[in-house]
Formats: sequence, structure tokens, C-alpha cells
Amino acid sequence: MISQQKIEELQAALQELKAAREQELEELRIQWLGKKGEITRLFEEFRTVSPEQKREFGQRLNQLKTAAQNRINELREALDQIAGGGKASFDLTKPGDRMDLGARHPISITREEILSIFRKFGYSVAEGPEIEDDWHVFSALNFPPEHPARDMQDTFFVSPGGENPILLRTHTSSVQVRTMERQQPPIRVVCPGRVFRNEAISARAHCIFHQVEGLYIDKNVSFADLKQAILLFAREMFGPETQIRMRPSYFPFTEPSAEVDVSCNICHGKGCNICKGTGWLEILGCGMVDPNVLRANGIDPEVYSGFAFGMGIERIAMLKWQVKDLRHYFENDLRFLREFETVI
Repeated sequence: MISQQKIEELQAALQELKAAREQELEELRIQWLGKKGEITRLFEEFRTVSPEQKREFGQRLNQLKTAAQNRINELREALDQIAGGGKASFDLTKPGDRMDLGARHPISITREEILSIFRKFGYSVAEGPEIEDDWHVFSALNFPPEHPARDMQDTFFVSPGGENPILLRTHTSSVQVRTMERQQPPIRVVCPGRVFRNEAISARAHCIFHQVEGLYIDKNVSFADLKQAILLFAREMFGPETQIRMRPSYFPFTEPSAEVDVSCNICHGKGCNICKGTGWLEILGCGMVDPNVLRANGIDPEVYSGFAFGMGIERIAMLKWQVKDLRHYFENDLRFLREFETVI
């Protein structure tokens, strides 16, 4: 006959349950919760309880059943801990799933190669903000207001009003200006970075591209020093047999100025479709720093002189790997990028 005393005795007995093996635990589960178990038998006897006592006995029986299930679960977890030695249930020494690793982007590869060459020549690396003001991008570089040279670079303006508008830099020469502002000669820096110009996107032009510009200022710096620096760079970048030629050009911040071509490393000067039959490929612009630029940045042009140069990283990468469409560099096409996985 079901009684309060019987239920209390079973509750006390639950706390004394122990199992050393999985088989013993299963026997305990059947003894308490099986079809002929202790608790099942009490639920059968519950039918004979008077209606006045059904509510009380029903609650006590449900509590007893829950306690028995919890105790069986506790004993099972204890056995699992013993079997696993307190370690995770999976093998931590197994090799993990293979992950596909990415490759360095060709622009990053070319950028680091250019910088490593100039580091060997004694240049340090300087960087600056991409959002600049008119002074550092134009005025300090000998671009007077309304000067037609400003039309050479279609600019994205962030805040066009005022005396010193805010804009996206059109070249990394702004970093050269900031370097001259905070450092007195001798100065020998290269300035890599991303630049922006409002241009139509095509196979040979983009509104976003990357540059590396260089600046060397010291006493008695000559055009011969500039030519030798460019020649050494070209031979490090494209091979020891590379030749250069310098054609007169115009830049507001250098005088005299020149465009630099290198001998085509595909046809070795004989003429091919890459160099359009000329045997030469244009790689950069350069020149002697204009005295007005030195003066605007607090450097005495009577004491110091210097040269500057600038090149597009996409242009160098195109020549190095014969990529005919620079849009590939921005499209994140894995078929294209995986071609550079083996490049160190």
C-alpha cells in the first residue's frame, strides 16, 4: 500500500545509489524506472488512493520520479568522467580540417619588392593620411590657385569650400610635404600608399590605384644622382641588363622633370606587343625638386637641393607579370589571385 513513509524511504535510498560499471547503472535504472520498477509500482498503487489524498500523493510521486532520473544521470556522468580520465570525449591529437590559405595580393608583393629595393639604398618608409587638405596635396607642391596643372589631376573633394579644402589625395607627394615639415635635411624617404582620381575605369586606368614616391634632399644633390638612383632601381626590379632613358616632361613640383622608360624585358628592346614595338616601357616620372617647394616647406634652396620620383605600383606589376588589364587587381577573382600563390 502506498504511504508517505514509503515515499520518504525511497527518496533516502536514492542518495545511496552507486554504480561502478555501465551494466550496474543500467540495472539500477530498470530497478527504479523500468516497467516493473519501484516507482512504476507506486504509480500503479496510486489508483487506490482516496480522492482527498490524490493531489498530495501525486505531487510526491512526481518529485520522486524526477529525483530518480536526475540521480541516474549524475551516476552516468560520473562514469563518463572516469572512463575519459577527465579529458574531452574527442581526440585532441587528431589533425584538424584542412583550411585553404590565401595568397599575397600582387599589389602587396610588388609594393614590398619596391620598398625593399629602396631600403637597401638607405631610404626609410614614410606614410600619411589618405584624406588630406589642399595645402599638402597642391599648394605646398607649387600648385597655385587656378593653376592649369591642377586640371591634370581630377580630384575627389570631401569638403570643397573654404581656403583649404579637404580632399582625397591624388598622389603620395603629400607625405613628402609632411616629411619636409617635420624633418630637416638630409631626407631620404619613400612614400607608398593608395591614391584617388576621378577617372573613368578601363584596362589601363582606375579611380583608385597605388603609388610609391621617393624624395632625397641634401647638399649638392644633382640630376646625375637622380639618374643613377633610377637606373639602380630598374636593374634591381627588372634585371641587371635593364637600360633606362629619360624624356623631358613637366611636373609643377620638379624642375627639370623627366619621364623614365625602361628597356622591355620581354623582347629585350627588339619590339613586341607589350611595348607596342618601341622596345621601351614607361615606368615613372621624376625630377629635381623645385626651389619653390623647398622654400614653402621651410628648407633653404640656396643650401639644399634634391630630387623626387613617383611610380604607380599597378603599372610596375603589369610590366613585371605582363598583366594587360589592371582591373584584375580590384575584382578579387580567385582564379587570377591564385596565380600568385607561389610568388614569395
